Amino acid sequence: MRVLVTRPEPEAARTVAVLASLGHEALVAPLFTAEPVAADLGGAFDALAVTSARTTTLMPAEALAGFASLPAFAVGDRTAEALAAAGFVDIRPAAGDVEALAALIAAAGLAPGARILHPGGEERAGDLAAALAPAGLAVIPAAVYRMRPAEALPGAVDAALRAGTLDAVLHYSPRAAELFAGLSRAAGRAEEAAALRHLCLSPAVAAALEPLRPSCVITAQRPREADLLAAL
Repeated sequence: MRVLVTRPEPEAARTVAVLASLGHEALVAPLFTAEPVAADLGGAFDALAVTSARTTTLMPAEALAGFASLPAFAVGDRTAEALAAAGFVDIRPAAGDVEALAALIAAAGLAPGARILHPGGEERAGDLAAALAPAGLAVIPAAVYRMRPAEALPGAVDAALRAGTLDAVLHYSPRAAELFAGLSRAAGRAEEAAALRHLCLSPAVAAALEPLRPSCVITAQRPREADLLAAL
């Protein structure tokens, strides 16, 4: 099966390797490019909450090192691995989504009023601050990077859709799914794109594809890449 991977690097390379191990061919065409953003990371914090492994590579190294002694709550295993590589020791991974992360933090025994730094992208899935407010915990978001979207459907994707040489596409976020649908329609490839098998990490991701009216949408049983690829 030939599968379209629209994730940015370095995630795309990891996905391609897994696809190859499963006997699939990948077409890589990232729809977003990561750019660092200057952020105010000053202040005293009691813990760190991280929902993207990319945070550790785009956050200033000195600032990251300054927080390495704090308990670090990671949204999933991949983010936990990135935190470990950055020098964190007390790392507590959740089951892969913001809801699970919020539950993990709420049950961690932090004192009421504890301040949790939440560095990440300018746009994020879920509202960690709202989820933890009932527990009396203060989440302080800090945007350390932005994802710049592609302005047009990548040429390689347009050509593959036109030639009918794609079988499936992987969608990891609502924003990416919405962008793929919009760019496909703008390029006049909506019909070809809708005919693909669309594999989505969560129901929210699948919902973002509705304007494309795809004929085959499959949602992973759990919001993890292994479950997503198992549906191929």
